[in-house]
Amino acid sequence: MQWRGPTRDGKVAGAAWPARLGPEVLRAGWRVTLGPSYSGPIVAADLVYVTETVDKSQEMVRALDRRTGREVWRHGWAGAMSVPFYAKSRGDWMRATPATNGELVFVAGMKDVLVAMDARTGQERWRVDFAKQFGTGVPDFGLVCSPLLDGDAIFIQAANSTVKLKQATGEIVWRSLPGKGGAGSSGAFSSPVLATLLGQRQLVVQSREQLAGIDPESGVVGWTQPVPSFRGMNILTPTIFGDAVFTSSYQNRSWLFTIAKADAAINVREAWSNNAQGYMSSPIVIGGYAYLHMGNQRFTCIDLKTGTRVWSSDSFGKYVSMVAQGDRILALDERGILLLIKADPKGFELLDQRKVAEEDTWAHLAVCGDEIFVRELRAMAAFRWKEAAVATTDAALGSRGFLSSGVAVGQ
Repeated sequence: MQWRGPTRDGKVAGAAWPARLGPEVLRAGWRVTLGPSYSGPIVAADLVYVTETVDKSQEMVRALDRRTGREVWRHGWAGAMSVPFYAKSRGDWMRATPATNGELVFVAGMKDVLVAMDARTGQERWRVDFAKQFGTGVPDFGLVCSPLLDGDAIFIQAANSTVKLKQATGEIVWRSLPGKGGAGSSGAFSSPVLATLLGQRQLVVQSREQLAGIDPESGVVGWTQPVPSFRGMNILTPTIFGDAVFTSSYQNRSWLFTIAKADAAINVREAWSNNAQGYMSSPIVIGGYAYLHMGNQRFTCIDLKTGTRVWSSDSFGKYVSMVAQGDRILALDERGILLLIKADPKGFELLDQRKVAEEDTWAHLAVCGDEIFVRELRAMAAFRWKEAAVATTDAALGSRGFLSSGVAVGQ
C-alpha cells in the first residue's frame, strides 16, 4: 500500500458508495491524538501506519490497530527541521506518505532519509541518509516525495535526483536525473508513477523543472519535457492517459504531453494546454476527463482529448485529496470538510458534504473497503459506511500527501 493506492491513481474498486455522508450513513469510529503531520495514513490488513513530529525534534512512526486505534508499536529518530519562512505558515511537519509491502514499512524523513521498519514490530531494518551519502545537503522543504514500491524495488526523488533502492536492504541500485541544486530546483515535491508508454514500462517522474521518463531497470533517461511553474512548484503526481502525460503546475497552466517514437528517438509534443492552474491536488481521471482541484480553490473538469475545460465549480478549500470509485469522488479539503462529488462532465454535482475533522486536514484521505481514515493535523480518525452495499476490500489508498505528493509548501 502506498501513495494514492496500489496503482497510484486514486481509485478503489468495490460496490457503489452511498450517496450521503450523514452520521447515520458514515459512522464515526475511533479517534487518536497524535503529533502534527501532513503524511497520509497507510492501511494494511489489520494496522494503520501514521507519522508524526514530536517536540519539534523527533520524527515518529506509529502502527495503530485498524479496528480500535490502539497503538501496537512506535519507532522514532531525530530528524525534524524548519522549512523556509514563506512556507512556515504550513508548519515544519513530515510531508511524505509512507509505503508498505506487508513485511516492511518505508518512511521518508524530512532530512532526506529513508527508513525501513518491520511492519509487525517496528524494529528498524535499514536507513539511508541521502544527504550524507551523496553530499547534496538537506532540501529546503525536506524530503517530500512519497516512495513508490514495485516488485522488490523502491523508487523515490531524493538526493536532488531519482533513486532506485532494494526494498530488502536499502542498497542503492541507481541514481538518475540529478538536479542543479539551489532553492528553486532541489528537493522535488511530486511523487513518481510507473506506466507503459509506447509499449515500454517507464518510471514517470516530475521534478521541480521537468517531466521525465526513466527506464526502471537501468535508470537511463528516455525523454524529458520542461514544465514551467512558479518557484519550481511542480507538486501534483503526473497522470497517464494512453501514451500521454497530463500535468499542471502552480500559477501556470495544464498540459497534455504526448510521447511518440521518431526514428530511433522519443519525441515529446505538447498536445494541448489550457489556463487551469493546478497546485497540490493530484487529479482523478474518469472516462477520459480529468477532475482537478486548482490553486483558485475551484474544481474543474477537463476533456483530456481536446484540452477543453467543460466546467468549473464554486470555491472550496485551498487543498483537497481525492479518492474515486465508479463515478463518485470523495474529496477531503484542508478545512476538514469531506465532499461527495458525482464525476459528470455535464456539470459539477455535489451530492453531500460533512465536517469530519476538528483541525486542518492537509494529509491525503485513505479509503479501504467500507472504512475511511482521516488524518487531521494532530489526530487520526476512522469512519465506517453503515450501509451493507459497500463491500470490504483490502485495496487501500494512502498518501504525500500532503503533498502527496507531499505538499512542500502547505504536499
